[in-house]
Amino acid sequence: MIHQANVRVESQWQKELKQSFTKPELLLDHLGFNPADFSQDIEARSLFNMRVPVHFANLIQKKNINDPLFKQIFPSQAEFESSPEYVTDPLLEQNNTTPGLLHKYKSRVLIIFKGGCAVNCRYCFRRHFPYADNSVNKKQLLTHLEYIKQHPEINEVILSGGDPLMADDKAIEWFLTHVGDIKHVTRVRIHTRLPVVIPSRITDDLLAIFNTASFKVLMVMHINHENEISDELKAVCKKLKQANVTLLNQAVLLKEVNDTLTAQVNLSESLFAADILPYYLHLLDKVSGAMHFDIAEIQAKQLYSEMLAELPGFLMPKLVREIGGERSKTPILP
Repeated sequence: MIHQANVRVESQWQKELKQSFTKPELLLDHLGFNPADFSQDIEARSLFNMRVPVHFANLIQKKNINDPLFKQIFPSQAEFESSPEYVTDPLLEQNNTTPGLLHKYKSRVLIIFKGGCAVNCRYCFRRHFPYADNSVNKKQLLTHLEYIKQHPEINEVILSGGDPLMADDKAIEWFLTHVGDIKHVTRVRIHTRLPVVIPSRITDDLLAIFNTASFKVLMVMHINHENEISDELKAVCKKLKQANVTLLNQAVLLKEVNDTLTAQVNLSESLFAADILPYYLHLLDKVSGAMHFDIAEIQAKQLYSEMLAELPGFLMPKLVREIGGERSKTPILP
């Protein structure tokens, strides 16, 4: 009798990930543009690869070069602009002594759980990060878990990347099960953009893992504009809430994307309608290749003052800047 070899069955989200746009010309054609009009912009792909899932591409308004979602993900010739102020390692992370683990905040430890992303945002502060040198396997994760055990002041584990949800459900379950054995860890926070760009990533198996965890699970989405909040994402958020996951959002203040009062008010209101609370509004990390997204701090302060007059306190994200080497985020007060 011939036994069929075990075949790994791909999840729907993994199939969608493979179908992502990675060639600018194909995405432009999908959006109704003439690729010949973007030849100089396309060259910026050499600085940072492009990847855009079909779901997210379908949220972009066709033939609108000023669409706020399009600006976030499409290469731009402006990425070749340089200034000494904008560097490849703005948060001073790349000389970390323990690959894949950052312990810069006393009670929290951050693990680069998975290096890849489902979407490559052009303003990403880790667009130059050496993920190959910081990738972790099970042996290294066990070392990180032992480190956490030896530091009782750590009560929160943050999974970052890349995007931690690029790992499959079994890998996530394995790690969270081990975290559950560390009694002084009371929270696990997952920073992700995957539910936004591929909502099917939130599988029933993943929901069950979260729902049975012995600690609090928080998911910090990364949503910069209300147009990113699709009906599919809203449905996923409802399931996450039912699985006892606390939903927060962090956004980046980006020039000509969300740097108006209307954009920020609509974002906060739309987040709350989807059961997500605004958490952070970051000033741009000064990473090489993204200076065209930056706005002056004085402009950010003025916008924040206007937001205070429009929004209730529970819908106001904290305006912050992250400074490399500092042991906390720096509040930006109007």
